[in-house]
Amino acid sequence: MDINKVLMEYYPQNYSDKVEKYSEEYGVKESLVYAVIRTESGFRAEVESSVGAMGLMQIMPIVGKQFNVAKEHIVDPETNIRLAGKLLKQIEKILKLSPTTSANDRMSIILACYNGGIGHVTDARRLAKSNGEDPNSWEVVARYLKLKADPEIYQSDLVRHGRFTGSRQTIAYVREVMQRYDHYRLVVDHNEALMAQDASRVMRNLKSLAR
Repeated sequence: MDINKVLMEYYPQNYSDKVEKYSEEYGVKESLVYAVIRTESGFRAEVESSVGAMGLMQIMPIVGKQFNVAKEHIVDPETNIRLAGKLLKQIEKILKLSPTTSANDRMSIILACYNGGIGHVTDARRLAKSNGEDPNSWEVVARYLKLKADPEIYQSDLVRHGRFTGSRQTIAYVREVMQRYDHYRLVVDHNEALMAQDASRVMRNLKSLAR
């Protein structure tokens, strides 16, 4: 079986010119952009969620407003990818993660902000730091996101963005995007050594992830 052919079938690279352009402009990995699109919309440019998120990368109108883009233009594929790139770059800038933060932790925390809101993630990091734990570890941050549903926690003076009940969804989202990102690297980066090493694992996960 041609693993590369199978991966391309399950992990398309639609809008590649736009993904390449804005990934380079905003310093976001192409593989990550594809993984977010695959997870958020399945490459359906016109999709709108029940809460109003729009387009390929499910951009909320408030984000469009923040970057001076009218709601009716958000579904445009190029505009949508550009807005997502700007948002991801802005999130990373605001977080001020330690330079020693691992690539996976960095990406996971940024994705959690993209999905669940930077305010809740910042609260979780603040709580972690106050308890002597690493605010740059996704494992630690995820644990404190869960705790933000507990009144004893979210009523703390350290919490500035209130109760968070979406931790399960956000953690699952991060896991799914990161898995797809891992697989997209095999397609986008054409790393033969990595492909040979990870081929069996990729094949085991393809059916569960491609939906």
